Amino acid sequence: MSKASERNKKRKKAKEVLKHISDNPAEYLVIHYSCESFFNLPQGNTPRITSIAVRYVRNAQTHSFSIHKMAELKGILPTQINQHYNQLEKDMLDEYFTFVGSHLEYKWIHINMRNINFGFEAINHRYRVLGGTPVQINDNLKIDLARLFVDTYGKQYSPHPRMESLYKLNKVTMASFLNGEEEANAFNTGDYVALHQSTLRKVDNMHNVISLSVEGDLKTKSNIFQVYGISPAGIFYAAKDNWIVAIILFLFASAIAAFIGIGVTKYISPTNDKEKLTHQL
Repeated sequence: MSKASERNKKRKKAKEVLKHISDNPAEYLVIHYSCESFFNLPQGNTPRITSIAVRYVRNAQTHSFSIHKMAELKGILPTQINQHYNQLEKDMLDEYFTFVGSHLEYKWIHINMRNINFGFEAINHRYRVLGGTPVQINDNLKIDLARLFVDTYGKQYSPHPRMESLYKLNKVTMASFLNGEEEANAFNTGDYVALHQSTLRKVDNMHNVISLSVEGDLKTKSNIFQVYGISPAGIFYAAKDNWIVAIILFLFASAIAAFIGIGVTKYISPTNDKEKLTHQL
């Protein structure tokens, strides 16, 4: 299979997923979480979880699970959270996995939650460390939004950090949004409320760009050649998917045909005139 054909296959599948999200929003959840920085951890340790947010695509209602909310429920002051962190984290994850257990038929949209460092497995492992038994989400029900957009719009759809740049390009609000370095600083200073607000903002922004994409209104940095590739097959797929490209190609082909026709006429005409003169003589 050619590179253009493989790219077209991935793009077609990604567009089908986006269409299914649009047509069946009640089947989907958006999830994101915040955690301790991956750096400067003892070797082999997984980052501690600080907050998790899950949003229903159907109605934008969001369920959140956080360290500081558990501390408030137990009457623990914010300044004392670190002294009770493991138990508060365990209680938070108890709530989260109860939610997971009642939503196993849903499809979970995430960003790069793919491994033990950051992902569903990282949450599962952290829960096991704290003595819990995680509820497993079927891998076939997990949809990585970042990869979905790469397959749809090409690798150049947004500069790194891709999602943050995409939000800004589409003028999605960045209020309360923390980048990786800011999240690490917030964790180190014990600002768990800021981490929770950032997690809520990120699931909201993810939902916003999903909506823009399924409506065909998402702005990206990709041009048509970056999406389809520069090859005859790529141009064919571009024309097939985009009526503007099809018209441009038709006009271009018509112009070339007309130019060739004019050249052929000029080449033949003198010969015909010469034959006519010879016949007359």
